[in-house]
Amino acid sequence: MADLLRGQIVHGQFGQGRLPREAALARDFGISRNTVRAALDLLREEGLVDRCPGVGTTVAAEKYPHGLHRLLGLAETLHEHGEVVNLVRTMTLIEPPAAVSRRLGVPPGEQVVYLERLRRLNGVPLSLDLTYLVREVGYPLFDRDLAHNDIFVLLEAIAGQPLGTAELTLEAVNADAHTAAALEAPRGAALLMVERLTHLSDGRPVDLEYIRFRGDRLTMRGHLNRE
Repeated sequence: MADLLRGQIVHGQFGQGRLPREAALARDFGISRNTVRAALDLLREEGLVDRCPGVGTTVAAEKYPHGLHRLLGLAETLHEHGEVVNLVRTMTLIEPPAAVSRRLGVPPGEQVVYLERLRRLNGVPLSLDLTYLVREVGYPLFDRDLAHNDIFVLLEAIAGQPLGTAELTLEAVNADAHTAAALEAPRGAALLMVERLTHLSDGRPVDLEYIRFRGDRLTMRGHLNRE
């Protein structure tokens, strides 16, 4: 039941944000009120709903959909839901770990641009992005407006060609102290972590990102075909 209710909340099916009474939910789902209470308590622990005696259960926070079927930046993906603003916390040239050099295809010892951004949607912390960029396309970003632009858009302008493909890994992680403070989340809170290696249309890898999303504010969606 909790899974079904979670999906209804994400898709905005409760009008003004108030869920039906426990008795109505028990009747609709054909289950006991104790089972209903257990499901609602789980959703409350996830931060999706508030429960108040005499008031009932209400949606606590909106979850925003992030599509997985197209290669888009965060602002491009969520433009219908408000304004994405990026706070650049760190931007510098570094000699990256060997694992990063291998993924980006740069020689050992060659510097890359390291960028850490806190990304907010309508003023609410949504993700903490740790990004490594090959110097050729990353260094010009020092002179670009990173607060109000997706990196993808800027990279295409700098490289003079569109982005092509990306390799994506999605997993659940717990918030460490640094990430929890940045995202204003409890330490140890469940986050969605995306690792993404993005290539230009000519196949060159240029952008390796580790993105930690607040799991209570974002849901991943995709459209898959079996061919």
